[in-house]
Amino acid sequence: MSPAAVDWASLDPPAAEILARYDQRKAAMLPLLHLVQGRVGCIPPEGEQWVSDKTGVAPSHVHEVVTFYTMYRAKAIGRCHIQVCTNLPCVLRGAESVLACLTERLGIDVGQTTPDGTFTLSSVECLCACEIAPMAQVNDRYVGPLDRAAVDRLLEDPTLAPLTPSLSPQGRGREGEGILSRRFSQAGGAWYDAYVADGGYEAAKQALTTMTPQQVIDEVMRANLRGLGGAGFPTGKKWSFIPKSSPKPVYLVVNADEGEPGTFKDRYLLERDPHAVLEGMLIAAYAIGSHKAYIYIRGEYVEAYQRFCRAVEEARARGWVGRGVQGRWEWDVTVHRGAGAYICGEETALLTSLEGGKGFPRLKPPFPAISGLFASPTIVNNVETLASVPPIIRRGAAWFAGLGTPKQGGMRLFSLCGHVERPGIYEASAGVTLRSLIERAGGVRAGRPLKAVVPGGISAKILTAQEIDVAMDFDSLAAAGTMAGSGGVIVMDDTTCMVKALATAAKFFAHESCGQCSPCREGTGWAYKILSRILRGDGRPGDLDTLLSVAGNMEGKTICVFADAAAWPIQSYIRKFREEFEHHVREGHCDLLSSPVSLSPACPH
Repeated sequence: MSPAAVDWASLDPPAAEILARYDQRKAAMLPLLHLVQGRVGCIPPEGEQWVSDKTGVAPSHVHEVVTFYTMYRAKAIGRCHIQVCTNLPCVLRGAESVLACLTERLGIDVGQTTPDGTFTLSSVECLCACEIAPMAQVNDRYVGPLDRAAVDRLLEDPTLAPLTPSLSPQGRGREGEGILSRRFSQAGGAWYDAYVADGGYEAAKQALTTMTPQQVIDEVMRANLRGLGGAGFPTGKKWSFIPKSSPKPVYLVVNADEGEPGTFKDRYLLERDPHAVLEGMLIAAYAIGSHKAYIYIRGEYVEAYQRFCRAVEEARARGWVGRGVQGRWEWDVTVHRGAGAYICGEETALLTSLEGGKGFPRLKPPFPAISGLFASPTIVNNVETLASVPPIIRRGAAWFAGLGTPKQGGMRLFSLCGHVERPGIYEASAGVTLRSLIERAGGVRAGRPLKAVVPGGISAKILTAQEIDVAMDFDSLAAAGTMAGSGGVIVMDDTTCMVKALATAAKFFAHESCGQCSPCREGTGWAYKILSRILRGDGRPGDLDTLLSVAGNMEGKTICVFADAAAWPIQSYIRKFREEFEHHVREGHCDLLSSPVSLSPACPH
């Protein structure tokens, strides 16, 4: 639609509904921009001005926000937008061949639109559907695994049913059924009636009617529940940091901005068991004294967003959201959709984004528990962490603690992808070994030798095939020199070129750096340029030491740990596979790459 043809007044009613959900007008920035783009097809200057008028901020600030997030665009695109994931899990399964097939069939390059305006082709970073790699997002739905035949079907009819297979969780708990994954077999989602029939909201009722907030916190502390977004901080202890007599409102913010390559566990919870997350949110809100919760869902997770909105409305209609919940509690939930920025998975960047700004991390202290959302006491918890709370209340802290290790209770959802026979979600004790997880996923594909494993999302330091007899809890992996992180396990067999794998990871970090801190902004781009040059066959004798020096100068020198996360793969890949890197530099190639490598240009900052 031409901006000149837009009836901007027609957007006023939905804008009023959006603004009513937020405690401050500026916080409605992202959903208002989504509204404009959904109606117009892009965000023209007139749209920026309209959002400026609604939020009360300068048009220049609106423009800053529009240009920061990858999902917003200044120009319209084709009716069918095909975005191919080119991050490591998809590259390992043939994403480059899929992209080449699409460019051949469509007759356009990446970033272009077909002359008839039907198709636009893009390459993007991880969409966190690694279990169906290689995959793409076609408008608002995920499709995969993709091969030439699937591409042909897709282009013949872009409206076809999703190609995604119905994946059930492979892992099960000690008692023959999953705890977190028990309802994942319902691909269409477990809705209110089914959830209640399976014991849903009993834990919330128990907490609100028989326990004090402090008793809830104490129970979660005894359960040894740790933050499952990656940091592993004790959840109950985090809740206890909220001031007991603050004059400001207390907020609960749910981090559902899952973006770590190799990770897709939270998407399954949001899509297939949203009420489990919502019940955990209610219990947490009661424990910390919060009457308002915001859940920040990754912008690309359209289906997860839609399903969670439905769950909130179901719960509201049944008296679990709103006034007088169990006669004890009043709370409301706002479901907020991001707009494409990996950095917003960092809790303070998420808060900045939720407040209507660019996703820039903040210096700590003050920590969010003291001054978080809208400068008020705030707890930020991960989706899987909160989904673990109802079982703790229902069955007791001792039971939950006994499922895990002495310092980390419970079960955990592990995302397995890459070169395994059966990629998917596996629920297991926090103390399960990495070797056991790989075996449960059918082992390495086609019986090939294992070469390396990323144990906790692409940020984690890599492990060799000789290092997989390690427990997957936070402390054991830290002792092994890596981290549990998000539980995203990426398996690589002996056909993997480690130079290409690291270059792919470096491309991701160069693309996703927010640019606020110079060591990160310059270091990630510099590392990617050097690795790209080595991969092209133009490596220089001092490149590897330069890369290690760049990584060392990033680590521990920025506001958040993004630069550290970018440095750790560089350090571990080169140190553990240096001979392979040296061969690349010396010979200009390796025997594992059978086709020319094509990587996107380094991101300018």
